[in-house]
Amino acid sequence: MTLHTRHAVAADLAESRRSRPESPVQRVVSAEAATLAATRGARRRRERRIVIVLAAALLVVAALSLSAGSYSVSVPDLLRTLAGQGTGAENFIVLTLRLPRLVLALLTGLAFALSGALFQTVLRNPLASPDIVGVTGGASAAAVLGMLVLGFGSLATAFAAFGGAILVATVIYLLAWRGRGGGTGGVAGYRFVLIGVGVAFMVQGLLGYLLSRAELRDAQDALTWLVGSVSGAAWPEIAVVAVGLAVLLPIVWMLAPRLRALQLGDDLATSLGVGAERNRLGLLIVAVALAALGTAMVGPLAFVAFVSAPIARRLVGTGGLSLVPSALVGALIVSAADFASQHLLPGGLQLPAGVVTGAIGAPYLLWLLATRAAGGSTGGTGGSARGIPRDSTEGTR
Repeated sequence: MTLHTRHAVAADLAESRRSRPESPVQRVVSAEAATLAATRGARRRRERRIVIVLAAALLVVAALSLSAGSYSVSVPDLLRTLAGQGTGAENFIVLTLRLPRLVLALLTGLAFALSGALFQTVLRNPLASPDIVGVTGGASAAAVLGMLVLGFGSLATAFAAFGGAILVATVIYLLAWRGRGGGTGGVAGYRFVLIGVGVAFMVQGLLGYLLSRAELRDAQDALTWLVGSVSGAAWPEIAVVAVGLAVLLPIVWMLAPRLRALQLGDDLATSLGVGAERNRLGLLIVAVALAALGTAMVGPLAFVAFVSAPIARRLVGTGGLSLVPSALVGALIVSAADFASQHLLPGGLQLPAGVVTGAIGAPYLLWLLATRAAGGSTGGTGGSARGIPRDSTEGTR
């Protein structure tokens, strides 16, 4: 049979299949597939619209942060300065003082937000955030220990904070591990959160001891760092954060499909060929690294990791991962909080950005607990915020 004849036969078979009437079962399956495709398309379009709105809001906050202040810069002058054609004073104000602070706020907000989104999704618990379970607390304790006892400088303090977060997260994971027969086992979300909260209290006790034993001036410097602030940002620090994100973000992108499978539960994820515990450990390592990176650079900005992903999921409203909207919300919270702490407080008062993020996050935590109590939930800390399935597998691990 020649090649032309084979193509002719294949075309005849395809035409025969198209002309053959579908069975009722095939029509139902086709209708469901079309409905599912339409639903997915609508979700993607809604998420894209939310991303555009958040990006526009970030642009507005960035313009305000760069132009407002004791030395105001108009928008045309700002654009001219960013293009490298500003005066000496404009270059110093915008490029040396304000732009590094804004860029550091955006990058660390992104890191904290993605860390919180990964923690909450992997552990399937809305309270599972690095600043709730003690990961950033471990970074804080290590940094304060370095500053007050070991006499570390800023760079060594950042490395100490990074190491402290990794160490505390490792301890929490090992304590939350529950083995099963045959050398297998895993970590349940509710155990990780409960142990993490306990470790956070222990870390707070260590911080209190270190501060009470320190000289007054040293204790004041340590307390300023503990509040969290992006003031004093410098390009070398920004380069460190940028390099860290350049390494971690592709890993998040590669692991995102596995994260979606874990949202369905361990059993279903395993049936789809996704090793639940192995992928959970890998995602937790990335989440801890993101939180450690942000904390090492700007201190423990309170509640940014905790509130960013839930806000993004509520805006998108599709129940998906919403990692990009979460990252944008985190960047928007930190940059807006830093702008508010500089320019919007009464009496010209200026405070670290961590004070403002704490003022936003604490009421949200109370609201979350109040609404869960009103809903009559009895699942302990294993709740189900929108987009975060309830932790229903703890009994199987």
